[in-house]
Parts: sequence; structure tokens; C-alpha cells
Amino acid sequence: MGLNIIGAGFGRTGTNSLRLALNAIGAGPCYHMNEVRHNPGHKIMWSDIAFGNTPDWDKLFENYQSAVDWPATHYWDQLISRYPDAKVILTVRDPDAWFKSFSNTIYKSIHLPVEDDIPTEDLLHRKMIYKIIAEDTFNGRAHERKAAIRVFNRRINEVQDAVHEDRLLIYRIKDGWEPLCKFLDVPVPDQPFPKTNTTADFIAQAPERYKPYMALDES
Repeated sequence: MGLNIIGAGFGRTGTNSLRLALNAIGAGPCYHMNEVRHNPGHKIMWSDIAFGNTPDWDKLFENYQSAVDWPATHYWDQLISRYPDAKVILTVRDPDAWFKSFSNTIYKSIHLPVEDDIPTEDLLHRKMIYKIIAEDTFNGRAHERKAAIRVFNRRINEVQDAVHEDRLLIYRIKDGWEPLCKFLDVPVPDQPFPKTNTTADFIAQAPERYKPYMALDES
């Protein structure tokens, strides 16, 4: 099928809400971290990509029109080259709010303990996520507010520099349907804009054995 829409924003900028919105307006199915878990073989495919194998993007996204969130967003530059007609959506939010949300969710989830009996594919999945986020994106400094926000802002600047404005939507989820539908030239649906996966939602979805590690930090 090939991607028609590429999400270039980091996780915790509303990517799951965007996924649901794209599905609702006919721009899906939309790929997201959840799809990695639910597609047989995708954990292995992404692990191979993260550790240096040449990606087969067409095979990976053969059933999808759009892709947002990690791990796909880590390869946004490769994807915009592979799919030159695809539109690009850069989700953004206040950097301090993003860092607080990221620190309470994704950062904690990629540092959870690994059990001895973890299935091989799940172990590869955990290692892939840790590599592309903790190591490759944040260079081991995702816990440092100033360093992480620098990386966050750098991504925004890199996408703006690389993608022509006619192809790019810089998008805040709080703006709802109108800018998204105008950019994609589709009607505004007669339904509320999806707003999901809050920090509380993210923590609540964690398996019970991990909840002590995911306790909300209000600082």
C-alpha cells in the first residue's frame, strides 16, 4: 500500500489520539507502537532494523496508510525519502509538559526490570525500544530535562528544515479536527476528536507486576 502520512513527532505528543483520528477520517489503518505488539513477526522485524539490518518498509507497512509514534518516527527521514508523496504530520506540545509526560510513562517503561523467563520476541522488543529511544534518540540522557528537551526541540527544527511547508503540518492535538482535516483535504467528522492515552491511562494499562515501578511522579 505504501504510506500516505508519516508522523514525525515524538511519543507523548498525542500520537495515539492522532492514530485514532486518522483511522476515523479514512487515513488508516495507522501504524503505532501498539501495532508492533499485535502484528506477528513485527517485534523481530523492528529489532532487526534497530540493530542495523536494511529495512523493508513496504513489507512492514503493507497494510497501513499512515504511521505515527515510535518506533516509526525514529526513521522519519528514511520514510519521507521512501514515500516522497506522503504528507508529514509533526505533532508538538509544550516542551516542559512533554518532558513531564515522557518521564512518567515511556522513560519508566523502557527501564522496567526484565524477567528471566521473558519470551524471546518480547525481549527483542524491549531491547529495540531501549536502543532507539534511550540510546539512539537521547544518547543515554533521557532522564536529564535540559538534554531531553534539546533533543525534542532539535527534532522539530530538523523536520521543519527537511520537509517543504506544503507537505508538512505542525500540529497540536488540542487544535482538534479542523487543521488536520484541512491539511488532508477531508471533511470534518461529526464526532468528538479522540483524546486518549493520558499519563494516568498509560500507567493504568501497565501489568500489575510493573505498577510499583510506574508510580506517578508529581514533581
